[in-house]
Amino acid sequence: MKLSTICYINKNNKYLMLHRTKKKEDINEGKWIPVGGKFEKDESPEECIKREVFEETGLKVEKLKFRGIVTYISKTWETEYMFVFESNDFLGDLIECNEGDLEWVDKENLLSLNLWEGDKLFLKILLETNHFFSAKFNYDGDNLLEYNIDEY
Repeated sequence: MKLSTICYINKNNKYLMLHRTKKKEDINEGKWIPVGGKFEKDESPEECIKREVFEETGLKVEKLKFRGIVTYISKTWETEYMFVFESNDFLGDLIECNEGDLEWVDKENLLSLNLWEGDKLFLKILLETNHFFSAKFNYDGDNLLEYNIDEY
């Protein structure tokens, strides 16, 4: 079981997205994802995402909004539980990321990017509501086989 976090950083109706182009043997290669990453020993979800945002972007997140939990299952990778956050309260200047290219993307253009199919589904909740959600996605490679999303 793997634990991870992501954060949709919001500025001027845009989200900061990472185009994964630089890591070798990257499950996300070529995809656009928000910044985030895996937990380190004894970290809370909030500590993890604040550290990951700073490491990948140089930005210091001040306030977070916890938006959801995603469960990813697959025949080819370990089950992953991902904590989804949003923030529009941050300080600092962007740095170069060693995992890909950072870009501010208009929210209206997000769903046209090369995203995981499941990400497109929960992104609609982030973009259209203030609801908390819990989602479960079952993949076979890049193919989404089945899913369930509950909103609260």
